[in-house]
Amino acid sequence: MRYNQVKDFVEWAADYHGRMARQYRAAADSSDQQRLVMALTYLADSELRMKTGLEALFSDGFNHKEVLEIWFDDPNDFPQPPALEALAQQTMADSIDELTRVAVESHRKLQDLYEHRASRAKIEPEETFFNALAEGHHAEARKLVTSMQEFEDI
Repeated sequence: MRYNQVKDFVEWAADYHGRMARQYRAAADSSDQQRLVMALTYLADSELRMKTGLEALFSDGFNHKEVLEIWFDDPNDFPQPPALEALAQQTMADSIDELTRVAVESHRKLQDLYEHRASRAKIEPEETFFNALAEGHHAEARKLVTSMQEFEDI
């Protein structure tokens, strides 16, 4: 499908976070390394929070209807950017360093995607919306690196 609404894009991103959470949870369930299990559980919980946050944008308490209903034509980046899809299908690593790399790369790719959408925004609220999502991923990536370093130190 070539033409999409912003809400389709947000639903896809929420689903992506859900898939990553399931992948982290499954890896935690199959690992016998306690630090790795804690790190994977942390990542799964973080992805679920991101998913829930995006899904909350559809509730009546948020005033994003104007932005969510916007149509866009961007066949190269939607619905499933190949780099993100590859990360979602990647086998989970055996080390916290590798987990950190995968998680940060995932957040940065989503941040890039949101920044791309902001740069192509048709109205100011759409640009603001996507810039806020990008900033959220940037902050989450910083927090993630700090937290994952703490797992290394345990």
